[in-house]
Amino acid sequence: MATEVQATFLPQHTQGQVLCCLCGMGIAPNPSNMCVNCIRSQVDITEPIQKKAAVMWCKECGRYLNPPRQWIVAQPESKELLTHCIKRLKGLSKVKLVDAGFIWTEPHSRRLKVKLTVQGEVLNGAILQESLVIEYIVETHMCPDCARVAANPNVWNACAQVRQHVPHKRTFFYLEQLILKFNADANCLSMKEIHEGVDFYFSSKSHALKFVDFLQTVVPVRFRHDKQLVSHNEHQGTYNYKYTFSVEIVPICKDDLICLPQRVANSLGSLGPIVLCTRVTSSLTLLDLNTLRTAQIDANAYWRAPYTPMLGSRQLVEFVVLDIELLGPAHGKHALAEAQVVRASDFGSNDKSYFVKTHLGQVLHPGDTALGYDLTTANLVDPELERCINKGMTVPDVVLVRKSYEEARRKQKKRGAKRAWKLKRINQAGVEEDTPSEAGPGRKGRRDEGGQSQDDMERFLQELEEDPEMRAKVALYKDGKYAAAMEQIAHRHAMTEDGEEEGDLPEVPLEELLDDMAGLQLDDGADGSDGMSEAPMAD
Repeated sequence: MATEVQATFLPQHTQGQVLCCLCGMGIAPNPSNMCVNCIRSQVDITEPIQKKAAVMWCKECGRYLNPPRQWIVAQPESKELLTHCIKRLKGLSKVKLVDAGFIWTEPHSRRLKVKLTVQGEVLNGAILQESLVIEYIVETHMCPDCARVAANPNVWNACAQVRQHVPHKRTFFYLEQLILKFNADANCLSMKEIHEGVDFYFSSKSHALKFVDFLQTVVPVRFRHDKQLVSHNEHQGTYNYKYTFSVEIVPICKDDLICLPQRVANSLGSLGPIVLCTRVTSSLTLLDLNTLRTAQIDANAYWRAPYTPMLGSRQLVEFVVLDIELLGPAHGKHALAEAQVVRASDFGSNDKSYFVKTHLGQVLHPGDTALGYDLTTANLVDPELERCINKGMTVPDVVLVRKSYEEARRKQKKRGAKRAWKLKRINQAGVEEDTPSEAGPGRKGRRDEGGQSQDDMERFLQELEEDPEMRAKVALYKDGKYAAAMEQIAHRHAMTEDGEEEGDLPEVPLEELLDDMAGLQLDDGADGSDGMSEAPMAD
């Protein structure tokens, strides 16, 4: 017998509607008994909100004025700029802000549009939500710092005078890249290149101290500071000073040959005394060419017993390796070896060769060329070296420093090859020297120093190619104009026109280069504080 299931009756609940008291349209019941359109026609919750406002913007530094006197940094359409614009509105406290966002405008229109969504309580507790667009007029107004600089570029409160008493500028080229990478010049008003150094000008003493602290972390330096009274108010007891920080970089550079004082050599465990500087960071790395021992000398240890190099990189001579034989195990990237070399200028004209110990056992091969110091013909004036010779020390005839790639680079230059990368440069004031309109000797000296500066820059670029550790601390950017050069780097082991291979030539891998130069606003010819410098091949 089939069981009959009786269905339960469920009544359908329907929401009642009422008529709007104004237009008579059926609506769901609400406290005001009016439809949304009638509520909006009767009440405007956006009425107390300011519809137009103005923001002050400094076109020199790109900062916005946060009244009364604070200037803030904000990028276009950033959350910082949106917060600044919302805080500038009056009447926003009477409603609840639900959403906010920028509406795109032309960059040259000097207008900012922000769309706001707000909620407010209206008749009898009803909640109404509306959207509105606020227009901001961007008014240009120079901030006090930029106004002071524009009125008189020499107005500054602190100056950091960085000096290094060496005949080249490679250290400052390296320091320039570190400053750009870590944005250490953010508070710098201006800078001026002078003889043996650069002057950095700041608006406050704290900014100069911060910059000096940065220099101490990247290069070995010592500094002293002085202050000069500019003006004072004897009634209020206030004084206005100008501060000067004199920063001196250690006059030891990479590839310099040094004869250590006896006291310093003994403190380092009888190192040397003839050593080679292989790296300069916040400390000096010295290498003993006979034992491959290394020592780290910080700035404090150096200035307690200072010394100068016997020979610098401009006294390097090219040698041809005839034969080389390893003498022991390798120590890191160095391996002790004995090499037979001959001066490249004497090669084929006489049979005078030299047998030398070198740390380049893993790099040099018979037939390679190397750069080194010829101590037999060098004019050495070093009191420490004379003391060592008087005590019976034997001075080597030749000291090899590094492998030379000049021949391969000349071949690339002959084929018109270019580097596929660029360096970011700082635009700075000219050198304080005689102008070309003055006497003849002044013009000649300026032209000669300009040529030396180009040679130093080229050598710095070559060091970046040859030293991966040094290259890791510098930001290199792709050069989109030289696609042929990038293709050449990708095919670096290809055969040249002469039928010789150039796989030995060091190059910068493409994966180490930074992309999106246009996004970084690093285009050539752009007017700004920074610029890009090409890296052409050497002659």
